[in-house]
Amino acid sequence: MTSPTPTSSADNRGELMKGDKLVLRGLKFHGYHGVKQEERKLGQKFLVDVDAWMDLRPPGISDNMTDTISYTAIYAIVKEVVEGTPQNLLESVAHLIATKTLAKFPQISAVRVQVGKPHVAVLGPVDYLGVEVTRYRGIDV
Repeated sequence: MTSPTPTSSADNRGELMKGDKLVLRGLKFHGYHGVKQEERKLGQKFLVDVDAWMDLRPPGISDNMTDTISYTAIYAIVKEVVEGTPQNLLESVAHLIATKTLAKFPQISAVRVQVGKPHVAVLGPVDYLGVEVTRYRGIDV
């Protein structure tokens, strides 16, 4: 078995995130994720942002939906995960969204997912607290 060279796929991550991307911002869902019993019983609001890197030149030139990915298809993945099976950690929620998106759409080279909770038990005002994960084709999927 050979070891990775200095130019392994991990070194190409920056290349996977250059250029065009689809952007979904401020997606809001009610889910039942969390470690605490009350989070799983009552649920809470979750905020999600997604960036999906892909070449948008073909749809830009053709003006044809068959050359791109519909925002609603990515939205459906986010909705399925956030409103679906409860996870303990936001890290798991974000990871599932990212890996399912990469698995479904081979045109996407990288995806970044932010998941936030606006209603958290902290002493002080916050917009939200959350996580951000980035996953790469050829490395994570």
